[in-house]
Amino acid sequence: MAGRFRLAGMLVAALGSSAGAAPAFQPLEIDTASGAHRFRIELMSTDAEREYGLMNRHSLPRDQGMLFDFHVQQPVTFWMKDTYIPLDMIFISKEGRVVSVKHDAKPLDEALIASGAPTLGVLEVNAGVADAIGVEVGDAVHHPIFHNEAAAAH
Repeated sequence: MAGRFRLAGMLVAALGSSAGAAPAFQPLEIDTASGAHRFRIELMSTDAEREYGLMNRHSLPRDQGMLFDFHVQQPVTFWMKDTYIPLDMIFISKEGRVVSVKHDAKPLDEALIASGAPTLGVLEVNAGVADAIGVEVGDAVHHPIFHNEAAAAH
């Protein structure tokens, strides 16, 4: 199951003392037909961080999200085990383009959610946000992990 990073039983222990630390936020911007939309994101780039993700949280501010960096573009799958917040998952290519969107992933659901295309990063935001800002396949996402010209300017 390549790319599945929120496995059952993972793990405050794997995160060590950082599990209780305040998150470090980074800017991310999505350009949609309705304009540029800015988010403050937590970047999950290690296996342990990706495995834990948003598990066991009960809220997420609307202007925040979590970006999962897989370092290598590949098909990925997610699930919602131990995740209490309904989410939109925005799957993003290495070029910083939206390749697919999963709307309204149900809390605690263990069904697999596939990217449907090679993916470098996945942005999780509150359910309904992707529709509210008009996210579509092909939209540009600007963050340093993506290799698009505009990412360097943001």
